[in-house]
Amino acid sequence: MTLSGCVSLLAPSVSSKLEALRAGQYTLDKSHATLLFKVEHFGLSEYVGRFNEFDATLDFDSENIEQTKLEAIIEMKSLDINHQSLRIQLLSPKWLDQANHSQAKLTSVGLRQVSESNFELNGNLAWRGITKPIVLQVKFNGGANNLLTRKYTIGFHASGSFLRSDYGLKTYLPIVGDKVKIDVYAEFH
Repeated sequence: MTLSGCVSLLAPSVSSKLEALRAGQYTLDKSHATLLFKVEHFGLSEYVGRFNEFDATLDFDSENIEQTKLEAIIEMKSLDINHQSLRIQLLSPKWLDQANHSQAKLTSVGLRQVSESNFELNGNLAWRGITKPIVLQVKFNGGANNLLTRKYTIGFHASGSFLRSDYGLKTYLPIVGDKVKIDVYAEFH
């Protein structure tokens, strides 16, 4: 009973009101961030994986939301799936070509408010030597003073998709799906 009482004292007072969120330069809290991807497999299921190494910066101004800037770098070598020999195959030139294209980069070009806490982020995804536009649906979860880190923190979930064939990755189409769905869960401080 005492432990749960102490834990509840650490719970921040989260505000999801946009005007209450603090403007500023934010960095990704890597220990509270996840980047997942899903690709259809033989029409039977979606294969799910993640990238464990990525970083991002966010220049956020709640009064000029459309001026928000995001830049993220994803390290291809950090591919994490549940099958080691398949992981090695996916990093090869036939798939991700990690040796020649070690990173993917997302750069925002605009943010549009859709509802009180939902936004549409327009950006450019650069990967495998090709840059294409991408749209992410973003839900801001809110901001609060994090009593554990002693830093003001904002959190969000973003989702979107792109066609891997747009980046020259056509291996095993169509039995392995063309559409790559991504989900990002992140906190910035």
